[in-house]
Amino acid sequence: MIETDLHDLSDDADYAASQQQGSVSMMRTDSGRGSSSSEPEETEVVYSKENVTIHPTQFASERISGRLRLIKQGSCLFITWIPYKGQNSNAKLSERDKNLYTIRAVPFTEVRSIRRHTPAFGWQYIIVVLSSGLAFPPLYFYNGGVREFLATVKQHVFLVRSEEDSNTFLVNDFQDPLQKTLSSLELPRTGPIASGPVSSISLDESPSSADKRAGEDFYDEGSRISRYSGKQRPKFHDPARDLPIQILEKFSLVTKFARETTSQLFRENHNNGFSAPEMRIQDQSSVDSPQRPSNGLEKVPNVSPVVEDPIQFDKMTLVWGKPRQPPLGSEEWATFLDAEGRVLDSKSLRKRIFYGGVEHNLRKEVWAFLLGYHAYDSTYAEREYLQSMKRSEYLTIKNQWQSISPEQAKRFTKFKERKGLIEKDVVRTDRSLSFFDGDENPNVKLLHDILLTYSFYNFDLGYCQGMSDFLSPILFVLGDESESFWCFVALMERLGPNFNRDQTGMHCQLFAISKLVELLDTPLHNYFSQHDCLNYFFCFRWVLIQFKREFEYEKVMHLWEVLWTHYLSEHLHLYICVAILKRYRNKIMGEQMDFDTLLKFINELSGHIDLDAAIRDAEALCVCAGENGAANIPPGTPPSLPLDDGSYYIQQDEVL
Repeated sequence: MIETDLHDLSDDADYAASQQQGSVSMMRTDSGRGSSSSEPEETEVVYSKENVTIHPTQFASERISGRLRLIKQGSCLFITWIPYKGQNSNAKLSERDKNLYTIRAVPFTEVRSIRRHTPAFGWQYIIVVLSSGLAFPPLYFYNGGVREFLATVKQHVFLVRSEEDSNTFLVNDFQDPLQKTLSSLELPRTGPIASGPVSSISLDESPSSADKRAGEDFYDEGSRISRYSGKQRPKFHDPARDLPIQILEKFSLVTKFARETTSQLFRENHNNGFSAPEMRIQDQSSVDSPQRPSNGLEKVPNVSPVVEDPIQFDKMTLVWGKPRQPPLGSEEWATFLDAEGRVLDSKSLRKRIFYGGVEHNLRKEVWAFLLGYHAYDSTYAEREYLQSMKRSEYLTIKNQWQSISPEQAKRFTKFKERKGLIEKDVVRTDRSLSFFDGDENPNVKLLHDILLTYSFYNFDLGYCQGMSDFLSPILFVLGDESESFWCFVALMERLGPNFNRDQTGMHCQLFAISKLVELLDTPLHNYFSQHDCLNYFFCFRWVLIQFKREFEYEKVMHLWEVLWTHYLSEHLHLYICVAILKRYRNKIMGEQMDFDTLLKFINELSGHIDLDAAIRDAEALCVCAGENGAANIPPGTPPSLPLDDGSYYIQQDEVL
């Protein structure tokens, strides 16, 4: 068994540096400051840090700053974080909303671990995971102070570094294998963690002896540092009861994360170089492991050691990833509209769709809003008038190519070539669906007519292979020719640059993926650099047609409506690319894939990617990257609206 002192913080550079600062990290209370009337007289503030901030979203205006404290009362150490009042510039974020994030005197008897993050870009932050598996949102230290925080915690509770992860510090962790087993089987509790004997914390006392000592205020300080006494905390108010159900939603607590975080800490170094999450993926169905060998990922020959994922994907990012919800239904949709049909709160609607999608029978109405065909503040009457006007406009444009005679067509090379390309593409677009199946299918004819009409509406861009993939689900959902055309027009306003002849739109997005991988997983970025994969062309199909070939038709429609909300970012599809790459990073790096092998592997992932997990992981990465992620995406990158310089649709005349 490895002795405890091998895990001690004394060999940690940050901890050692903090010790040189002496009493800087220890802020003792006196009669003048450091305590308030709301704190019991026996309390002592042993650490206090201003401007520790929570990021509920990626928007800077919605960040919540507050004061982080470690408070000692008797023999118990508590952590608190109280948001400042009246200092947030976002009027939509009420004091009640901010109070939902308040951490009120949580004792360290209920803390399982503290995860420290020191990203190359941005601020250091910590994540506090409770023994129940629940986790508070990341606490960002804008002005430093993480190492002093950890040093102070160590002076008052039993704190050791995990041998599996040097950035994870285990609280009240004992080396008894039985206790590890019990901890790994921890299930969420309804009562306070310290309200009874907890075998994973108390090793030395029986319930009766703990009760006898419950009223004691102090015990030997040396014992406090070398081992945890297991004493039941004084019976103040139960902090667990101060956590209303809204906090579970605000903190985006995921059941899988809650039940597996602790046990992962003890398993990951025993899987032949692959993390426990990857091993679990291998044990699942083929949804997440296309064409895997019969002996499993862990037995792949010639596997090289894999550099650790700096974000610890399965362990920590699900703190942000909110569970998926049922799709938006008709009754709930009606609550978003006023009597005249206006959407009352478009942001709330987009958020709802982001987390749950839309029931299929409602998509016809909702997609028109998501795609920009209808304005959110339009009334029923205004939308009906718009449809009538747009139908006439569509027929006028369509008549332009319908009126071309055969003699004219002979002398109209571009028209002939574009028409021929469209005719070839529509007969092989989603023909497995009954909606497009069969000879002389009228819906295939509609697909053809809309695409050819678009080539006249946007003659500079014209038609390019792949556009039929975007139009197909729109026509399938809307059914109406004119409405499908105008929704397709709106979508191409954002994604048209994907089809530029010089591929500027695609290169912008692939470059952004490269920068995001560098930001969020430097070892993987370095691996791609060493293997000449930094062009990210293996992601080309993902980006070009927004994962249309990677998922079943229904899942594609669900993914697209999530992307169209632009709720977290206009560029969530780029974070999905990063999320998928990170999901398979161990396989990619472990098998030393070169570009050709990687391209083959990525193509074979089609039909085997867990969509909900990919969206949830992308959400986590987007929030984690924050403004640094947005800064790495060039302005005007699709699907952002093009920069108004007229350069996006300039095509070469000799190419159609």
